[in-house]
Amino acid sequence: MLVVEDLHVSYGAIAAVKGISLKVKPGEIVALVGSNGAGKSTTLRTISGLIRPKSGSVVFEGKNLVGVPGHKVVGAGITQSPEGRRIFPKMTVHENLELGAFLRNDKAEIEADLDRVLELFPRLKERISQKAGTMSGGEQQMLAVGRALMGRPHLLLLDEPSMGLAPVLVDLIFDTIRTIRDQGTTVMVVEQNALAALRIGDYAYVLETGQVKTEGLARDLLNDPEVINAYLGG
Repeated sequence: MLVVEDLHVSYGAIAAVKGISLKVKPGEIVALVGSNGAGKSTTLRTISGLIRPKSGSVVFEGKNLVGVPGHKVVGAGITQSPEGRRIFPKMTVHENLELGAFLRNDKAEIEADLDRVLELFPRLKERISQKAGTMSGGEQQMLAVGRALMGRPHLLLLDEPSMGLAPVLVDLIFDTIRTIRDQGTTVMVVEQNALAALRIGDYAYVLETGQVKTEGLARDLLNDPEVINAYLGG
């Protein structure tokens, strides 16, 4: 489904991503874990078309997306819930969700997807007419994920979905990510919370200073002494 090969991304003279290669197969949850500054979010933003790489390829369903603008990447079947949520605070929950479907014109299917999102996140249904900026951080994170789902993606990118959330909400968000995958959407999740990501992931890549330090089945990395010591609290 997605093949990233030898990706290099720089911010001016600073190399943020140094030759990352990774794959995402249909039906998987793939986790990118690592400390702050490891290059996780930059990798995701490059896949989304928000950053143009210095070199390397991003091939999705047979098409190289390097140089393709972000809105066309969405049209190709990739949507993202960004780091920091970035919901539209002065718009209602319903308006935010509608914007997630801005490239679509299949009204009946959009309504069906809206129903699906509200079933996944009942809290959003309760607050459907509320201004998004007045909601809690956890509710805004649900909205950001729901908005991304409204694009009906083949691949859903989630950037730090647990950031700033209470533990009970972290569990809820990650349980919902599993459900999204079980309903047929492939997921790639970037997380500093390595334990939570590895618990739900099928495959995982550990990034360090812009490179893949190790990779493997997520359940195997949960028991890897080096990963445990570096990212899972020893």
